[in-house]
Amino acid sequence: MDPVNEADLDWEAGDRGDPPFRRKRLAAAADGEEIGCSLYELPAGAKSWPYHYHAGNEEAIYVLAGSGTLRTPEEPIPIEAGDYVAFPADESGGHRVVNDGEEPVRYLAMSTMNEPDVTVYPDSEKFGVYAGAPPGSEEARSLSGYYRIDDDVDYWEDEEP
Repeated sequence: MDPVNEADLDWEAGDRGDPPFRRKRLAAAADGEEIGCSLYELPAGAKSWPYHYHAGNEEAIYVLAGSGTLRTPEEPIPIEAGDYVAFPADESGGHRVVNDGEEPVRYLAMSTMNEPDVTVYPDSEKFGVYAGAPPGSEEARSLSGYYRIDDDVDYWEDEEP
């Protein structure tokens, strides 16, 4: 159980890079198993992951530097260095960090690492399913995918009688 210094870790670019955000997977580097933690840096004008909530994992953020806005199910709220916000594992935990300031926002994002999990994206009316490894994990998943919420089929469809 050796400490991990974030200065020794390389930044990973966000999935899209438009606008870019950077991430360092602290918990993975420290061989964490049940609690995830990443350091994020969100430049001015950037947004974090799309607005979402998890059905199986609680998340939280702790703002280290800068200020911005946190989109929530009720209304956007201002956030700044020193703020801690917890997101329950249900619809009430919906969130997205927006840097509408002029300086980068740096924050820790933490979560339980339960699997399977379902992540819901209300704006795009889709959901993601993860089994075999939790969201944010670098491990291979046995099942994962993103689907439209309205793409519902009958339980018995395509099944043998």
